Amino acid sequence: QVQLVESGGGLVQAGGSLRLSCAASGRTFMMYVMGWFRQAPGKEREFIAAISWSGGNTNYADAVKGRFTISRDNAKDTVYLQMNSLKPDDTAIYYCATDLQPGISWIGSDYEYWGQGTQVTVSS
Repeated sequence: QVQLVESGGGLVQAGGSLRLSCAASGRTFMMYVMGWFRQAPGKEREFIAAISWSGGNTNYADAVKGRFTISRDNAKDTVYLQMNSLKPDDTAIYYCATDLQPGISWIGSDYEYWGQGTQVTVSS
């Protein structure tokens, strides 16, 4: 089992920045890919970014490319999402998840464990 706990969400004005964290515990040695997803009210969950175990490979959704950066600190079992130039459209609940299989995926159903989510609200 893997437990994931997100933090760092909040209210920010458009153009501002936030850094989300996702702390993992449990059988963390099994973790491979870590991903971030988000879900806005009335919308489907969407892929945001993912990072390989080594941190050497990353993938981003077009909507956030150039504004968001995913990183990880394996010594702390934590993955981060630095979000810059935030827009009102970025308002959503952000979830981190872990995919126990190697290879980056943008498909939510490929991820086995999920956190409870953290709310990000961007005001105009």
